[in-house]
Amino acid sequence: MSVTDKHLIDYLSGDSSVPLEPADRESLDDLRALLADEATWVEPDPALEGRVVAAIAEAADAEEAPAAPAQDVGAVAPLRRLRAWRRPRLRGLVPALAAGLAVIVAAVVLLTGRGPAPTQFSVILHATALAPGAGGNATLTKTDAGWRVNLSARGLPLRKQNGTYYQAWLRNPAGDLVPIGTFNQPTSITMWSGVSPQKGFTTLTVTRQQASLSPASSHQVVLTGVAHPLH
Repeated sequence: MSVTDKHLIDYLSGDSSVPLEPADRESLDDLRALLADEATWVEPDPALEGRVVAAIAEAADAEEAPAAPAQDVGAVAPLRRLRAWRRPRLRGLVPALAAGLAVIVAAVVLLTGRGPAPTQFSVILHATALAPGAGGNATLTKTDAGWRVNLSARGLPLRKQNGTYYQAWLRNPAGDLVPIGTFNQPTSITMWSGVSPQKGFTTLTVTRQQASLSPASSHQVVLTGVAHPLH
C-alpha cells in the first residue's frame, strides 16, 4: 500500500479512515496523540515547529538507541516504534510533515491569539503646582521602529492660542532630556521615542511651551511620572 503525503498529514490531523498498514498506523499513533493533546498547544512556542521537525528527522536518521533500563522502557517505547518505521519513504515525507505541522502551529497561534507579549512600560502622570488637579497616564510599547508612547491626560487646559503648546520628554538620571512629541489636545496622544526606558530614560514629563521661543524645554513642567515595566 502506497502512503502519500496527504495520507500522512490527514492521519496526523485526526482522520482515522486513512488507508495505512497496521504497523504504520501504530507507529504514528503516539505522534498523533501528542498533536491532539490540548496541553501540547498551551502557550505555543514560536520555536515549536523547528523542534518537532528536528525530532522527526532524528527519528528518521538516527541508529537504534541502546537498550534502556527497565524503568525507562515505557518512556522510550514510542520513539522506538517511530524508529522501527524508519523506511526510505519516511525521508521523502519529512518535508510534507513539516509543512503540515507549520500549518497546524500557525493556525493555533492565530486562533488563540497567543504570542510573545510586547515589552511595555507604564507611567502614572502627576500634576505639579503649575497644573493643580491635572493627571494622566502613559504606556510605552517597544516596537522595531522605536518606542510607541500612548498618553492621555486630564485637567490640562487646551493650549491652542498665542502659539502655546505641550511638549513631552523622556529624561534619564543624568538629566538628559529627549523630546518625544508636541500636542494641543491632551487626550489619546500617540508619540514616538528613539530612546529607551530600558536604558534609563524612565522619567516622562510634559511641559508647556511657547512657539516663539527656543525649542528647548521651558522647564514649565505640568505633568511628571516614572515608567515601570508592565511584564
